[in-house]
Amino acid sequence: MPRIDNINKTFDPNEAEQRLYSRWMEAGYFKPDEDPSKEAFSIVMPPPNITGQLHMGHALDNTLQDILARYKRMRGYSVLWLPGTDHASIATEARIVEQMRKEGIYKEDLGREKFLERAWAWKEQYGGRIVEQLKKIGSSCDWSRERFTMDEGCSEAVKEVFVKYYNQGLIYRGERIINWCPHCLTSISNAEVEYEDQAGHFWHLRYPLEDGSGYVNLATTRPETLLGDTAVAVNPKDERYKDIVGKNVILPLVGRKIPVVADDYVDIEFGTGVVKITPAHDPNDFEVGARHDLPIVNVLTEDAKITEDYPKYAGMDRYEARKAIVADLEEGGFLIKTEDYSHNVGTCYRCGTTIEPRVSLQWFVKMEELAKPAIECVKDGRIRFVPERFDKNYFNWMEDIRDWCISRQLWWGHRIPAFYCDDCGEIVVTKDETAVCPKCGKEMRQDPDTLDTWFSSALWPFSTMGWPDKTDDLAKYYPTTTLVTGYDIITFWVSRMIVAGMAHMNDVPFRDVLIHGLVRDEQGRKMSKSLGNGIDPLEVIAEYGTDSLRYALVTGNAPGNDQRYLPSKVNMGRNLSNKMWNAMRFVVMNTDDDADFSKVSADNYTLEDKWILDKLHTLVAEATVNIDRYDFGVALQKTVDFLWDDFCDWYIEISKTRLFDKECPTRIEAMYLLNYVLGTAAKLLHPFMPFITEEIFDNLVIDGKKDSIMIDVWPDADDIPSYKAEGRQMETLIDAIRSIRNVRAEMNVAPSRKASIIVVAPEKAVADMFVDGKAFLEKLASVADLATQSDKAGIPSTAVAAMFDGGEIYIPLEDLIDVEKELERLASEREKLDGEIKRVEVKLANTEFVSKAPEKVVNAEREKLEKYRNMHASIDDRIRSLTNK
Repeated sequence: MPRIDNINKTFDPNEAEQRLYSRWMEAGYFKPDEDPSKEAFSIVMPPPNITGQLHMGHALDNTLQDILARYKRMRGYSVLWLPGTDHASIATEARIVEQMRKEGIYKEDLGREKFLERAWAWKEQYGGRIVEQLKKIGSSCDWSRERFTMDEGCSEAVKEVFVKYYNQGLIYRGERIINWCPHCLTSISNAEVEYEDQAGHFWHLRYPLEDGSGYVNLATTRPETLLGDTAVAVNPKDERYKDIVGKNVILPLVGRKIPVVADDYVDIEFGTGVVKITPAHDPNDFEVGARHDLPIVNVLTEDAKITEDYPKYAGMDRYEARKAIVADLEEGGFLIKTEDYSHNVGTCYRCGTTIEPRVSLQWFVKMEELAKPAIECVKDGRIRFVPERFDKNYFNWMEDIRDWCISRQLWWGHRIPAFYCDDCGEIVVTKDETAVCPKCGKEMRQDPDTLDTWFSSALWPFSTMGWPDKTDDLAKYYPTTTLVTGYDIITFWVSRMIVAGMAHMNDVPFRDVLIHGLVRDEQGRKMSKSLGNGIDPLEVIAEYGTDSLRYALVTGNAPGNDQRYLPSKVNMGRNLSNKMWNAMRFVVMNTDDDADFSKVSADNYTLEDKWILDKLHTLVAEATVNIDRYDFGVALQKTVDFLWDDFCDWYIEISKTRLFDKECPTRIEAMYLLNYVLGTAAKLLHPFMPFITEEIFDNLVIDGKKDSIMIDVWPDADDIPSYKAEGRQMETLIDAIRSIRNVRAEMNVAPSRKASIIVVAPEKAVADMFVDGKAFLEKLASVADLATQSDKAGIPSTAVAAMFDGGEIYIPLEDLIDVEKELERLASEREKLDGEIKRVEVKLANTEFVSKAPEKVVNAEREKLEKYRNMHASIDDRIRSLTNK
């Protein structure tokens, strides 16, 4: 038993966290229990980017996962929480290119091999930073199994999947219109496009008919793409234009003849019912062009500048060209009018640049057939979204899914395992590092592009466990149990993992998908660099400790909902830690070094003992159900309420009489229950606040406890006796004590002044309860004498009433205050207020003051007058109540 002298007066989180985390790591507590009889529980960590810096989203995501891992460990499961990081092609390459640019080096100058050497060196130097930061949040992952999306095993899995899909005809190479980022200089998938409202314009134009018979009027939001128009289109059912279908118009500024085509895509009701068709720069136009065999004319370079084919505008940025082309259209008489227009515009999720639809030769995955089993496994309940409403996001995406563009024009990433013969045009897809043309025997050239980062991330639940090999980990831990992630990557990542799991494992990748929201700032805004409102979790941890931050992120939080980061919540977490630490010190200080808990008998439990055990029984039962239902915020709040109110504010206070009386026959029971109840509550709190609870648990005397709270057994409500009748009795007494305290506080009665009470309770059992509990009332409500009766007969009219559940308590006024002295004090207070009221009334009656003084000053005086009058009225009411007049 540690002596109190060895326990710090305050909890130092900075010292404790590093010491305890190292201890847990060295003891191997984060590794799965290899006992084959134990049921498996597994989570794969959503891999943070190696470019990442810990932010509040990471802190929330990993806190929720850690809650599950610690809880399930204590419940006796073999827990695998598998960590790792993502290579993040676009973000990482951009970071390295930026670093090189500062040195005056360009990646093209280095060449691919030298650039990749530099990229791997950068990964080794900076890629582990996020891992160390995740440890600071208390993540109890099995770090010995840490994976990286480009490690050897994951890379083999990527090749396996690519080759398999290709051989099944599910991967193909073709010219399609894709989303192109002119800043990142790579294609991005539909899921990586973020839409935002942008203010723009509709430019209304007229295209002259070739035969000189008139004009066709239309509108566009992108006049710069006019250079690439290869048709105008109308709806075949539109009677207004049936006579011009098949004719040609002359493209303004360019002079090129383009046809008028009829296509159902055109909305008769929208605008003039005529649209320009630019197959190279609009996905819908691309489809129209394919149906009508229209040429594809690209007018923009990879960095969104006008091509050399149009000398007047060549080299201009797309927005600069827009201004020049609009001016020329106006000068040429082709611009009818311009109107303001706000519309949804796609932007790159990485850099925020407006994306450019672009026809390009890329690699795609056919998604329609792959999506069907992925949709079905959610519909039939094999995968459950929590909250359930998020399955609508999933279905909306999956049921309208398009082919997935998986090639990226980058060097950092998984290189596409496709090889080309430059002599005969043969294509070979293989897992081998090199290839020889099977037709002409020449050495083949590998595709220079890399795969979309999400292609490898989609395999994360099984590639990290050794697939395509058949491993023990896959046999035991796949499918994983729960995926914890934000709603913002359901389309990016969750959907693709489900597709991959069904396609390659013939099973779902996880059973539950626990969705959390975003952590916003105090004003409800999304945290961003541009707003400068981001909060660094590491700074919060340095000031308040990890437990306080975790408390703030979980308390009041419900699955799927956004939350606001509130410093007041972090402070509440620190206050809770201090409260618990002080409670632990009290328990240690008042537990005898030679206390023999084998002598404890339940027959000796007092009313308060049975009450706290009954409260604990209920708490354990409810908190366990709450965590099983992913209602972490509810479980945390119930545990905190129990610790703060029931245990610290009531049970500890009540127990002092027995603890301080060395001859008390139930003293040993009090010592035992203080240790047992605090230790049990600490276990319930451990998944949420692991460090403070470990320190508290270490210092308590608990029979059979293990070396660490995190490997101890989760409490079972069935092992805790329930005393419902005694619990209700004690709750009634506590309710009465609170009411008496409130009355005394309202009347400013000194704690040292004792008062008699009369309990009016129609039921004899309730009255007897107060007689039996008189000691509590004497100690906790400053009660001197107690009488009971069934009705209000004989109650003095001046007695003060305090209500409780089951009756009323009356306190003689003279027991609370000296009536004569109180009347004298009130008269003096009233006289002072009379003077203040008269002074302010005179001031406000002065027209010169009211007209010349600032309005703020005059209003302040009026507010004073109202306040003084209200105080005067209160004193009058008080005097009347004391004199019964």
